[in-house]
Amino acid sequence: MFVTLGRRLVRHPRRAIVVWALLSALGAGLALLGTGGGTLFDRVTTGEPTVTGSESAEGRRILAEASTSGPTITLMVTDVDPADVALPAAVATVRASVAAVPGVASVVDPFALPDGISNPAAAPLLATSGTGFLVVAELDPALDDDARASAEDGVAAAFADARDVMTDAVGGARTLVGGAGLVVDAVTSQVKADLLTGEVVALPVALVIMVLVFGGFLAAAMPMLGAIASIGAGLGVLHGLTYALDVDSSVVNVVTLLSIGLSIDYGLLVVSRYREELALARAQEADGGMRRRRGDGATQVALVRTMATAGRTVAFSAVTVAVSIAGLVVFEPAILRSIGLAGLAIVLVSVATALTLVPALLLLAGARLERPGILTRVPRLERLLARTADVESDEGVFSRWAERVQRRPWWVLVGCVVLLGAMALPLSHLHLRSSGVDLLPRTDPQRVFVEQLAAEYPATAGPDIVVVVAAPLDDAGALAPRIESLPHVAAVRGPSALGAYAVLAVDTTDDDAGGPEAVAAVRELRELDLPHDVWVTGQAASQVDFVDALAARAPWAAGIVVVATLVLLFLMTGSLVVPLKALLTNGLSLAASTGVLVLAFQDGWLEGVLGFASTGGIETYVFALVLAFAFGLAMDYEVFLLARIKELVDAGLPSDEAVRLGLQRSGRIITSAAAIIVVVFAGFVVGDLLVIKQVGFALAFAVALDATLVRMLLVPATMTLLGRHNWWAPAPLRRLHARVGLDH
Repeated sequence: MFVTLGRRLVRHPRRAIVVWALLSALGAGLALLGTGGGTLFDRVTTGEPTVTGSESAEGRRILAEASTSGPTITLMVTDVDPADVALPAAVATVRASVAAVPGVASVVDPFALPDGISNPAAAPLLATSGTGFLVVAELDPALDDDARASAEDGVAAAFADARDVMTDAVGGARTLVGGAGLVVDAVTSQVKADLLTGEVVALPVALVIMVLVFGGFLAAAMPMLGAIASIGAGLGVLHGLTYALDVDSSVVNVVTLLSIGLSIDYGLLVVSRYREELALARAQEADGGMRRRRGDGATQVALVRTMATAGRTVAFSAVTVAVSIAGLVVFEPAILRSIGLAGLAIVLVSVATALTLVPALLLLAGARLERPGILTRVPRLERLLARTADVESDEGVFSRWAERVQRRPWWVLVGCVVLLGAMALPLSHLHLRSSGVDLLPRTDPQRVFVEQLAAEYPATAGPDIVVVVAAPLDDAGALAPRIESLPHVAAVRGPSALGAYAVLAVDTTDDDAGGPEAVAAVRELRELDLPHDVWVTGQAASQVDFVDALAARAPWAAGIVVVATLVLLFLMTGSLVVPLKALLTNGLSLAASTGVLVLAFQDGWLEGVLGFASTGGIETYVFALVLAFAFGLAMDYEVFLLARIKELVDAGLPSDEAVRLGLQRSGRIITSAAAIIVVVFAGFVVGDLLVIKQVGFALAFAVALDATLVRMLLVPATMTLLGRHNWWAPAPLRRLHARVGLDH
């Protein structure tokens, strides 16, 4: 199959390049310029992750359907005395301009009430500090999505103009505008900004690393061009997915940078092996051991051999990554399914560019790849490139490293396990949460608005938990004492009528609506044996439902990944021991990486360094995403290393020698690929959206840990201790592998 693909590329390299240029341009055009349905960023969604059909989701649905109110947009005026005589006229001007916006149902402010700010009903609209007030515009609840968006834009623009009206009336007055729709817009805008920041950081640094690996710009440009094509085509795929399912805005960042990382990783392996095979083909050509071909026969032979070896490895690696990401599809939460499907699509795009576009570019470059690059003429840089460039040798840094490990394998094994276990300890107090506006940076206007609203206007704050009761008010009121007696409940307000339902507002003993005590209160509420149908909803309730949904499907997801990994690695190696070892080492590495994530973000150890404010937990879907993606990337490097070692074992080398030589021949590529992945995901960390920071840090750390401690120490140590038993399998499985195995 791969040999056939290589031969077709030899015949039509330009065709592959043209096809990818068109696909990339079309995909990027559709995603960024849009169609009748809008651009990719217009079509993505954002909001608190929920589980369709869960108790919290049903409670919210009942509240939304029974509510007769529309969405609101609020103007907060600060640094003024509400009693200032100039304010009523100024606010009346603002009120009139907002009321004139199509779709606005009402405008409420303290000056429109009889007796103005002295009216008791004005108190919720006046700041507790006495230095501000609110103007609230409510939209018609019957508006469709387009009309509501237009009305929100109109009100926001009118409130923006109010800044000048307020300052003209009272010097020094300041204004803030907030609302649920504006928070969504802020998150989406931050996603776009962070994506651009990540690419600006990742691509140039990745190019520098590849120049060091290959010793010149031409070879380094091949994987980079593959990554650029993957970005364009991948964005188009994501745009198409938004028509089939809801795609969260954060998915765009995650899968786009994953596309960059995988495309460069796979391209790096293909280019590196091609240079090795080209040198061998030139030697055979010089010895007369190669039959003559039209054109440059050595480049053609080298490419076909590359596809038969590195091409197969890349495809195999992509399948292992895809299997890991596919585990997300079995979970109930829509956000995880969308990440899983989008991730699968991106893996396919990345491997396709590596197996078609990059080889086609190599063929067109031809013999120019063998010439010394212009950088080799720079004296000091020449010496650096001589040490870092892709020179295939049986002796070097990685072989000497393997020899040291093989001299003391038990010490290395025990040391690695102890260190990884210590890193994993923080998982014992992991708290998963679903944050809202806290995901935005502290300086974002919407976060500032929400925090100031909570501090200055406590009457506007919602309860920690909302209990919807299918019963008359009196019956619902009888439940209040039982709920208030729960250990983690501070107060119960209500009930209030909502259509055929009654609503109780519950405040918990936790200042954080998504904190551990709020979560405990939800579980206590749900354990009560109540005589009516009850729905417990709110932030903590959504977190509980999300975590429970993860726990319910986790065995299925883990089972799929474990079985598929065992089967795939068995087909590649013919061993039962190697797949089991890979699962154990990768599992330990994952536990260590997520433990460090808890230290950094939940415990806030890196708040100052990374520039964020800890929310006291890890975002619910981030944890699942990191496990899936980090496991896939770890298997990526496992396949890179095992493919080389298995080649050498099949060639007749003893197991220890194959490990040493395999590490030498693949170590440079694994280290370089890992460095590029770390740089790519570090692009997330320099962004401002907290959920993206968590993903970027966790994946960058997981890859760095796996490529160093695990791949360069733990794996050689375990394979040395196992020796020839690495390749053991029961006789029936050996016979099966002889028939269906995927050897080079």
